[in-house]
Amino acid sequence: MKKTLLLCFIHGFKGNDHTFGPNQAFPTHLLSLLRPLLPKLNLEFLIYPTYETRGDLTDCVNRFRDWLLNKVIDLEVSLGTPSPTVEPGVRVILIGHSMGGIVAAETAISIASEQAINGSIPNNGNSPDQGNMKAPLNSLMFPYIQGVLAFDTPYLGISPGVVAHGAETHYSKAAEVMGQLSGLASIWGGASNAAKDHQQHQQRQQPQKAIEAPPSAQKQPDQKSQTQTGGGWGKWGTLALAAGAVGAITATGAAAYLKREQITQGLTWATSHLEFVGCLARKEELRKRVTYMMRLNKELSVGFGNLYTRLGKSAGALEKVSMVGTVLGDERTFCVVPHRDQAGDWRPAINDKARDETWAHMSMFEPKDNPGYDKLSADARDMITSWVNQEWYESSTETIHA
Repeated sequence: MKKTLLLCFIHGFKGNDHTFGPNQAFPTHLLSLLRPLLPKLNLEFLIYPTYETRGDLTDCVNRFRDWLLNKVIDLEVSLGTPSPTVEPGVRVILIGHSMGGIVAAETAISIASEQAINGSIPNNGNSPDQGNMKAPLNSLMFPYIQGVLAFDTPYLGISPGVVAHGAETHYSKAAEVMGQLSGLASIWGGASNAAKDHQQHQQRQQPQKAIEAPPSAQKQPDQKSQTQTGGGWGKWGTLALAAGAVGAITATGAAAYLKREQITQGLTWATSHLEFVGCLARKEELRKRVTYMMRLNKELSVGFGNLYTRLGKSAGALEKVSMVGTVLGDERTFCVVPHRDQAGDWRPAINDKARDETWAHMSMFEPKDNPGYDKLSADARDMITSWVNQEWYESSTETIHA
């Protein structure tokens, strides 16, 4: 019986069906690279449909797991596999971009151990955060997860440089603008002082006059007409200005009241999305997730790798001397990169065109914006090939020609 290797792609936060390139470009390209190296297998891919990246992470993982289960069952039925749970005819590589890699890892952990690292999921009253990290693993996984391949997933958190470099750039621009405004202010101030000096000089040149009696009422300027015609504000102008401000505030308040439902929905939307990505701020949870994936790698031979973006030549063309660079170093990445701890196979995906970390993160699968696209594809191919179980591969009896 021929075996099937299923590549399942999961987009990240605010991604969609086109995250991996238009018209499924990257998955199609990756399969074309894999077929010559795995000729005995039937290679297929699925892209998890657009989903709401909000709310509880565990709920998202459960929905994805149910979807994946149904897809794999359909494939096993079409293959006629006698005992899918004992000798599966389909093995799965979960491939996630950004937060999709978190979903992929959580799915693999939940299938292999019937628990999740996300602290919100109950496990009969004991979550992994409460000391159940050494519970026995299930070697008869179904669906059978052969590996988790991530693209720029911040398994250990988002690099501080993503915020720091961006803040430094904005600060530099703001400082430049303020400098220009200060220059203009000095010009305006100089012109104002010159006019004042000229007026004082003219007054000194005029002869002293006797103090005169106040002008009669007929000769005094009409304050009311002056205020109405704009010749002077006076108290009426002040009151009008205040009334206008109150009116603007009242109108704004009324508009806010009329749209209170939309505003509430907007706040709920934002809070819910922050809840989804909130796991990136829980350092202990991040560490445990990686530790658990390494346990799956060691005990069940589940592959685990991350291709992370790193800025190249264009980053060097920016500021040569950077306060942030002196503190954080000159390697600019979107993810925190492990240096000592075991965290799987991490390989840099250098983008010589991107000028900031976020752009490199979003343009991984765009050849025109990522000069390292071919190397990225080759590294992904090599990782997947190395993870395929050779005994399972050799048991595939039908050769699939490219």
